[in-house]
Order: sequence, then C-alpha cells, then structure tokens
Amino acid sequence: MDDQKVVSSQAAEGDSLPSVDVDEGKPGQTVNIADLFKGKKGVLFGVPGAFTPTCSETHLPGYLEMSEELKAAGAEVVVCVSVNDPFVMAAWGKQNEAEGKVRMLADTKCQLTMALGMEFDATERLGSIRSKRYAMLIDDGKI
Repeated sequence: MDDQKVVSSQAAEGDSLPSVDVDEGKPGQTVNIADLFKGKKGVLFGVPGAFTPTCSETHLPGYLEMSEELKAAGAEVVVCVSVNDPFVMAAWGKQNEAEGKVRMLADTKCQLTMALGMEFDATERLGSIRSKRYAMLIDDGKI
C-alpha cells in the first residue's frame, strides 16, 4: 500500500456550499442549498435525526428560541438539515412551530451531508448513515 495521506473532506471556513438539492415539505419539492444562501447571510445546522431526544430537546429549540436574535444579527435564513424524509422533517417543524423561524430541510439521500463531510455511520442506533451535529455561518454561499 502506498504511503498516501488521508485528507479530510469535511467542509471548512472559506469553502463554498455544494450545489445539492434537498427536500422541503414533501418529496420532489426541492431546494438547492447553494441557491438558498446565494447573496444571503444565514445559519445552516445539521442534526442526526428529527424527533431524537437531544435534537428535539436542545438543538432545534435553541435555534427557535434565538430566531429573532439571529435575524437581528443579520441572518436572513436559518436552516435545519437532517438525513430524514421530508414528511418527518415537516412534522417535526410543525410540532415545534418552526415556520417563519427555521426552514426544515430533508437530506433524504444524504447527499448534502456527504458533500459537507459531515456523515457518520449510525446504522446500529438509527438504521442508516446520518449527519453529525454541526452549525455553519454562511455568507453569500461561503462557509
């Protein structure tokens, strides 16, 4: 085997967001993540799963509670992404009254999560590859 270095493909400050479609509300109702943040400032955060205890008790509620402060600080869009189906993300958003505060996007095929290098194998606990917990400040499509 060659002495090759393994280089992390995890997203880093200064990187552009990948041009990846995710679902909002229902399958086929897509949003391109790069287009969503083009010319805007905002926050993109990822969680392992909708309705999971820590994500439901801490992560999402924190962004919902701080939504007005985030807007006052210049965030034009705040997005929650999880490797779930869009129906689950919509229901989780509805239960938590996220409308108008946090957009709930489903990375159904894990494409955005993998493009950002934020995936981990949660097969034993959640049944599939999932997203790590992360938060990114985005300015005109740049992390």
